[in-house]
Amino acid sequence: MRDLSIYIHIPFCVRKCLYCDFLSFAVLGAENDGRTGPAAGNPEKTMESYVNLLEREVRAAADRYKDYQVISIFWGGGTPSLLPGETVGGLMELIRKYYRVLPDAEITIETNPGTLTADKLRAYRKAGINRLSIGLQSAKDEELARIGRIHDYRTFQETYRLARDFGFHNINIDLMAALPGQSVDSYGETLRRTAELGPEHISAYSLILEEGTPLYERQAQYRFPTEEEDREMYLLTDSCLSAYGYRRYEISNYARPGYECRHNKVYWERGDYVGFGAGAASMVDNVRWSNPAEPEEYEAYTADRREPETAGILTGAEQMEEFMFLGLRMMCGVSRQRFEELYGQRIEEVYGAVLYRLYRQELLVCEADRIRLTVRGIDVSNYVMAQFLFDR
Repeated sequence: MRDLSIYIHIPFCVRKCLYCDFLSFAVLGAENDGRTGPAAGNPEKTMESYVNLLEREVRAAADRYKDYQVISIFWGGGTPSLLPGETVGGLMELIRKYYRVLPDAEITIETNPGTLTADKLRAYRKAGINRLSIGLQSAKDEELARIGRIHDYRTFQETYRLARDFGFHNINIDLMAALPGQSVDSYGETLRRTAELGPEHISAYSLILEEGTPLYERQAQYRFPTEEEDREMYLLTDSCLSAYGYRRYEISNYARPGYECRHNKVYWERGDYVGFGAGAASMVDNVRWSNPAEPEEYEAYTADRREPETAGILTGAEQMEEFMFLGLRMMCGVSRQRFEELYGQRIEEVYGAVLYRLYRQELLVCEADRIRLTVRGIDVSNYVMAQFLFDR
């Protein structure tokens, strides 16, 4: 029986953050720079209707995956913790009814401070959710306000303590660097405060200003960290979290021993996963597809129970490219033996010239079966990954 991971997309937020260009809709109406969506008028009814579509899609797809066992489920968004706890529990029950979910499957739900309650956490535990991902981003209230977060640090602390009180022993905290008005010192304080709480996992990403977002349009109003400061923050992340016992296992992810995110590793290792919900992406048997993103189109898609329209079979070259640039994101790197098993060629036969050049530049190192980034290679990882694309 083959392994499968499931992603569930919940596209609703209390308010869209000023930097966000993800597929999500605000539910507060006029507030939020006009970036509202179909949930703004009657959010409860809209979310209920959306969940009904999700359930329809989950049921319709079940027969395709009868020979799979589910090793992880990830509720992402948006803000999945906006949904009532019983709604989350009902959908989890439906998934367990139609799919073979392993007893030890990792089941994560993304949450935001200010949207979690005792009733919701109780419902999550009952539904078998065993991992929380909490979006903190910064421990400084003024930095949170500049990026449009709905919470302050005290609210986050209350949320974190409540999650621990309800017995959640696998918690990730999301952090962001290079925020407007942020200094190296203030980012360091966020790192230290977070590490001292002792979450099992920490994800730390640098802000990327995406065109079309309010923060992009207003960037002239703020002082952003310089390139040198951004690099200092990047280096500080590793040194600080390492000092607190966290191990970097992927370019932007740190974990205590035994708490690496199983679901995300499926993406980096090119395992099979299916996404349910508007805009959700899937890859099964080297075929990639995405659901329609627009709510009306997604509704029609689930009603017709059609096969994915945007499916594309990855060529052998595309599979090898992904094997390299996804796998090298992990600190353990890629396996030479696994490459040969999958593609019938030694990795040196395909990428020999690229590999030797990157070895000479001290950006990659080969140790027995594994090829991985060096410390220097991590610093210029985007450059390294690009070398493995055939059509450069």
